[in-house]
Amino acid sequence: MAASLDIEGTQDLLSVSTLAQRTSSVLERLRDSARSARADERREPTFPIGKAAELVGRTAAAIREAEKDGRLPPPPRTENNRRVGYTLAQLNDMRGLFGTRPWRAATDPCCVIAVQNFKGGVGKSTLSVHLAQYLAIKGYRVALIDCDSQASATTLFGYVPDLDLTEEDTLYPFLRHDDMESLDYALRKTHFDGLELVPANLRLFQSEYEIAARMARGQGNLIDRMAQGIASIADRFDVVVLDPPPALGAISLSVLRAANALVVPVPPTVMDFSSTAAFLAMLDETIETLADRGLAPSLQFLRFVASKVDENKSMQKELLNLMRTLFGHAIVRTPLKDSAEIDNATARLMTVYELDGPVTSSAVRNRCLAYLDGVNSEIEVDIRSMWPSHLTRLRKEGLA
Repeated sequence: MAASLDIEGTQDLLSVSTLAQRTSSVLERLRDSARSARADERREPTFPIGKAAELVGRTAAAIREAEKDGRLPPPPRTENNRRVGYTLAQLNDMRGLFGTRPWRAATDPCCVIAVQNFKGGVGKSTLSVHLAQYLAIKGYRVALIDCDSQASATTLFGYVPDLDLTEEDTLYPFLRHDDMESLDYALRKTHFDGLELVPANLRLFQSEYEIAARMARGQGNLIDRMAQGIASIADRFDVVVLDPPPALGAISLSVLRAANALVVPVPPTVMDFSSTAAFLAMLDETIETLADRGLAPSLQFLRFVASKVDENKSMQKELLNLMRTLFGHAIVRTPLKDSAEIDNATARLMTVYELDGPVTSSAVRNRCLAYLDGVNSEIEVDIRSMWPSHLTRLRKEGLA
């Protein structure tokens, strides 16, 4: 007999299966509507020549000169002969020509960042995706691995996870089969040049039970499985961003073991701060346990990001100041403030970085971009500080 719930205000008992079917049907229509609404939109970000010059590290005059003498292809133009914005792929071609690619040297370690907290609703996936896209815009080679069966990061790239993807498209086969040697099968190109995605869907949740059961039986060194997968593709990327589940399970342990950097989003609310305190205590205990087994993660940096901030609320402002005192230099200086621009972009299964114009207003969008860029640029400096080949440049830029 199906389980049932007594819904206040109705006379009938609704089974859980009926509720699941109804909500799934509505969700599918909402997702189809969102995908249809943007089917004709240009999802690949474009940049006017001034912004392109800033991102490439050369002047607009240098770009025009290279186009004029044939070193770069002529710029795309409208029917009225107006210059069209450059795509990210074109910016990367310019970087190749001018020698301004920011890639790590082959001898530098690949930066593997886990964006992690053991509580949902803290902005983990939002931060993961915007960080990955920001780094791609800056010219880095980036992989984003969605390790969470809720698949929020995957959804923000336009997929309906349980309709568009099977378990074979996710981490699931690699975690399940010890004989698989590479994660390459799961990497997908995205509409951001230089950014690839390993997607997730609900079936990934099943792997939590399977891995835990196999670990209990002592079958293989499964806690290293994520690290092995990343190592199999690391030579192609500068940065790998991991979006793990908001819980300390088998996958989260594997993510923690694989990461050499940790970014923790923390909204300045009493509940979220309390949860983060518990997360840190649990993290410390977990690292000690892993260390006893010779498996301690080697973190090059740990950063806290104040996320979903509303400084108009006095309690949030007080907690934000407390967090800055407690975490010191470990907290990113720029708060990631709550913004209607992020909410509206997410409702379209998009991010702020891929929108051509404001959904709300130019002022709101510009403020939102300032927060996102501020947070991500600080993390970018932490990433570059891991690479010996970048240290001289960082000193010249006054960042080290």
